Amino acid sequence: MLVQTAIIGLPKAGKTTVFNALTGARAKTGAYSVATEANIAVVQVPDRRLGELAAIFHPQKVVHAVVEYVDAGGVVKGGAKSEGISGQLLNQISKADALLEVVRVFEDEALLHPEGSVDPARDVATMDLELAFSDLAIIERRLERLKDAVHKLKPQEREAGERERELLTRIKGELEKEIPIRAQQLTDEEKLAIRAFQFLSEKPLLIVLNLSEDQMGRAAEIQAEVSRGYSVPHTAFTTLCGQVEAEVAELDPQEKQQFLEAMGIEESGIHRVIGLTYQLLDYVSFLTVGEDEVRAWTVRRNTPAQKAAGTIHSDLERGFIRAEVVKYADLMSVGGSMAEARKRGFLRLEGKLYPVQDGDIMNILFNV
Repeated sequence: MLVQTAIIGLPKAGKTTVFNALTGARAKTGAYSVATEANIAVVQVPDRRLGELAAIFHPQKVVHAVVEYVDAGGVVKGGAKSEGISGQLLNQISKADALLEVVRVFEDEALLHPEGSVDPARDVATMDLELAFSDLAIIERRLERLKDAVHKLKPQEREAGERERELLTRIKGELEKEIPIRAQQLTDEEKLAIRAFQFLSEKPLLIVLNLSEDQMGRAAEIQAEVSRGYSVPHTAFTTLCGQVEAEVAELDPQEKQQFLEAMGIEESGIHRVIGLTYQLLDYVSFLTVGEDEVRAWTVRRNTPAQKAAGTIHSDLERGFIRAEVVKYADLMSVGGSMAEARKRGFLRLEGKLYPVQDGDIMNILFNV
């Protein structure tokens, strides 16, 4: 599974700098404030467990899970209300699994804020409205088409059309109260019914407060101040100094670690951002080990073992018999010995419906 995160934000918030920090790319900054094309990069999900397992199993290769970051163009204030976030920008954002919103906190006299002043809480509220306006535009167009078409449908289709109209009307009313779709009370069936619309305010949202180097020492204080009173489900805040992290991303691993220690940074930005994104999406990594490869696979938490097997190959899902499962921590507690793990009862046989958890090491038994 390729997890895609779209980087959004108002102009001059530092979106491309954050993109470079997360991906190690060297995309030109300042060129994408209102661009129609995006910077795209795929990066490995940091996972120390893979290195430790590789030291035990000596595989030919180690394969990390990956995430894709899309540096979409800036969202202009008022653009969604007048025309909707449209064209290629909407297409890039709507396909993403999650949104990463870059919010400017840094001051820079050479790069004036479009609003004339730096106010991160205001900018968070502005982006919330832009995402809601985009969704409202989509809903209003769909409701208009349903109004014209529903009476022409056959009875069974008319009933489905009426249900859709009722659901969209209810969602629209909540959006007009400034309640994003991800915060609305929808059943699993209703979420499935609107999935094809790819509504922006439904997507999990990670708000990244982009600091200056001078502000890094006050990161926790700034985050608490901006997020105070903001309580929306499937939303998280974090801080990042995009400029410093972008410089760190260009270093080799040893230099990077030395630089982080010198700056007093305990965890690199990419580690923290990817970890929070996985939490928001409720994704986990299960692992496979062997002489050929040690590998991490991304699935949603509690995915049934048979379906998780399909992430590796469709034949494994189709011919699934059972899964041998051992927890990473349990395996490491016996020195990485599968024989010892089996002896102690750590290695278990699980059936099709076993809910896969983070750090499960799985061997799929199948017959096709």
